[in-house]
Amino acid sequence: MQELVTKTVEGLGYDLVEIERSAGGLLRITIDHPWVPGTGKGAEQFITVEDCEKVTRQLQFGLEVEGVEYRRLEVSSPGIDRPLRKEADFQRFAGELVDLTLKAPLGAAAGGQVAPTRKKFRGRLERAEAVQADAPAQWQLLWSEEPPAPKPGQKPSRKKLDLPVHVLGFTLDELRDARLAPVVNFKGRGNSAATEE
Repeated sequence: MQELVTKTVEGLGYDLVEIERSAGGLLRITIDHPWVPGTGKGAEQFITVEDCEKVTRQLQFGLEVEGVEYRRLEVSSPGIDRPLRKEADFQRFAGELVDLTLKAPLGAAAGGQVAPTRKKFRGRLERAEAVQADAPAQWQLLWSEEPPAPKPGQKPSRKKLDLPVHVLGFTLDELRDARLAPVVNFKGRGNSAATEE
């Protein structure tokens, strides 16, 4: 089924992001427009209802011919919390705010900077410098902890504190899950300053 769905989706000019089978016979397919390295953020396209309908019609036909059992087929866009699965996804969204969950906690490697049992992080995604030429691609996440909340009855300080920036280096095989952080900008797409930290 994976091969059939991939072939169908890519044959229609889309990128397959994810396939999920849920209880009750739901088959959920997530699609996106293919990313071409070197294109700017302004060239970003969004999946429309028409795109989903086109893929749904073609998949229904293909799945019926192959005898794949399912009760309901759902084709959708990746949404604002798009999963990052492949190396190309990380390249495409470098510089964006992402949520990561590690397979294993940091333990002693945290060096007291964060809780040793911590596995979830939110920060800016960047490519790390390669240590060795043949080593797998390294990535890093940059983040600052939230400032401490004021004590009850105390007014919050208007002074902006310079919080230390933490860096977490990782490879893709160390991740359980990675997604774009769902940041909603109510001031419009053109105002990127609203999403800056």
